[in-house]
Amino acid sequence: MKALILNSGLGKRMGELTASRPKCMVEIVPGVSTVDLQIEKLLKCGISDIIMTTGPFSELLEGHLTERFPQARFTFVNNPIYDKTNYIYSIYLAREVLKDQELVSMHGDLAFETDVLETVLHSQTSVMTVDSTLPLPEKDFKAVYEGERVVKVGIEFFDSAVAAQPLYHLTKEDWNTWLENIIAFCEVGTTSVYAENAFNEISAQLNVKMLDLKGKFCAEVDNLEDLERFRSHYELLKK
Repeated sequence: MKALILNSGLGKRMGELTASRPKCMVEIVPGVSTVDLQIEKLLKCGISDIIMTTGPFSELLEGHLTERFPQARFTFVNNPIYDKTNYIYSIYLAREVLKDQELVSMHGDLAFETDVLETVLHSQTSVMTVDSTLPLPEKDFKAVYEGERVVKVGIEFFDSAVAAQPLYHLTKEDWNTWLENIIAFCEVGTTSVYAENAFNEISAQLNVKMLDLKGKFCAEVDNLEDLERFRSHYELLKK
C-alpha cells in the first residue's frame, strides 16, 4: 500500500503563518508540524512509499521532508497552477504514479490519532472516515450514506449525512475507477472542483464504506482556531 498526501493548497485562512510556508508545515508545537506527524504515523504503520502533491513553497517542503525522513520514499508532484485549480488537478498531474495502487489518502492538513490510521489501514474494504458524534459542519465535508456505503461527499449535503474527514483507504479497484473519472473531469477542463465531485458521479460503481470514528480525534487545521485545538490535543496526537 502507498500513501497519497494532498498538499497543494494555499492555506489563506491561516494568515501570516502561511506567508512563507505551506499550511502543512505550520508548527503545532516547536519543531513539529502536521505533515511531520502524518509521516511519522505512516512510517510507524509500515507505509514508506509516499506520493505527495505540492503547491506553494514546494522546494521548502520537499527539502524538509527528505532531510527529516530519509527512510521514506517520496514522490513529489508539483501543481504549478495551484492558485487556479483544486486538488483534483493535482491528482490528475500525479495520475501515472497513482494508477493501479491500493492507497491510503489524506489531506496534508489532517491530524489524527495513530489508532485511527491503523483502523483505516486494516479495513478490508475501501473506507472514508466519518464521525457520528459530531454535529454536521456548515463548511466542511459531509458524507451522504445509504446503509454503510458512502454515496456522496461534499460540503453542500445535509440530508442523510454525517460529518466526514478526507482520510480514505481505497482498494486498487475502487481507486482506479475513481481516478479514471478524475482524469475525465480534468481533460474536459473541470479542474476547480473537489476530487469528490468525480467520486459522486460514479459512486454506484464503488464500494466505499463509512468508518465511524465515534469521537476519536481526526480533524483538519483550516484556521487559527483549529490550530489551537490541535495544540491542546498534541499529547494525544504525538503517540
